[in-house]
Amino acid sequence: MKIKIAPEVFAKFPAYRRGLVIAHGIQNGPSPDELIADLREAEAALCAQLSPENVATHPKIESWREAYRALGVKPTEFRPSMEALVRRVLKKDPLPAISKIVDLGNLVSIRHLVPIGAHAIDQLTADMDLRAATGAEIFEPFGSEAVEHPNPGEIIFAEGQTVLTRRWTWRQSKQTLILPETTAVEFNVDALPPVTDEEIKAIFEEIAELMRKYCGGELRSGVLTRENPSLEL
Repeated sequence: MKIKIAPEVFAKFPAYRRGLVIAHGIQNGPSPDELIADLREAEAALCAQLSPENVATHPKIESWREAYRALGVKPTEFRPSMEALVRRVLKKDPLPAISKIVDLGNLVSIRHLVPIGAHAIDQLTADMDLRAATGAEIFEPFGSEAVEHPNPGEIIFAEGQTVLTRRWTWRQSKQTLILPETTAVEFNVDALPPVTDEEIKAIFEEIAELMRKYCGGELRSGVLTRENPSLEL
């Protein structure tokens, strides 16, 4: 099975790149004190750097807001995941300690101000695709029993007809939720300019280092680009 990005995504956003860390044979579970302390330190550093008044104008956040607008999505109504995370931290609301995988993803996201998604791939049965929706796909949001359909043309991350993430980097479904028993995971590091190739590499190497330290397992990494749009899972 593969993870792929469809040509229509790059047609609209040719400079978009997705860094990947794929891990098998890992051990998830509660975060140790050291990881939680790192998360609190990153929260404090973020609060010293940004305020609620200037979040939207930070170049790394503004680029995603502009991309959402280009897709007809109001970024004030559907915030890119890392902007929602940042705004929560700036309210002095400590991020909850959920599990090692989730917490280290949040840590790296607020350190570098990039959207980072983590998907359990233990039960994967089809390729994972970032593509435009037809509108017929099924989305079951985490924390809800509702069943939704994406808007036609909306960028989705999907496994077949099952939507894993709506609106590119907005909201994740329950299908690939990270659980205590998760043993295989795929991390996305989503990047638009001004994030450079060097930064993407440094970010996914940081994720890989944290995974080796806290979760073990066998890890691979790579970057999907317009010239290299797929990678074996």
